[in-house]
Amino acid sequence: QVQLVESGGGLVQAGGSLRLSCAASANIFRISAMGWHRQAPGKQRELVASFTGGRTNYAESVKGRFTISRDNAKNTVYLQMNSLKPEDTAVYYCNVFSLTLHYDYWGQGTQVTVSS
Repeated sequence: QVQLVESGGGLVQAGGSLRLSCAASANIFRISAMGWHRQAPGKQRELVASFTGGRTNYAESVKGRFTISRDNAKNTVYLQMNSLKPEDTAVYYCNVFSLTLHYDYWGQGTQVTVSS
């Protein structure tokens, strides 16, 4: 079982920045798709950013502000979040998966709180 450990969440003022990290316990990043999701209180979990099929994708609400990146050698995926808004407040989860190899791993979540 692969474990994903997230870090980097916290409390920040509106307009500030945070960088989330997600490290895997096994060397699977090179062959995996991955993404960052978030879930705010009372709302459904939504996809924020992803690497799939060699392309990056972003939710409209974060385009131009968030950047997903990966370091395969470190088995780590990052989410750089700039110009944060109070509506970005949520628990953020990383997800590493492969449709062809049939695995789907999730991190435990890290809280991001943006104050106005």
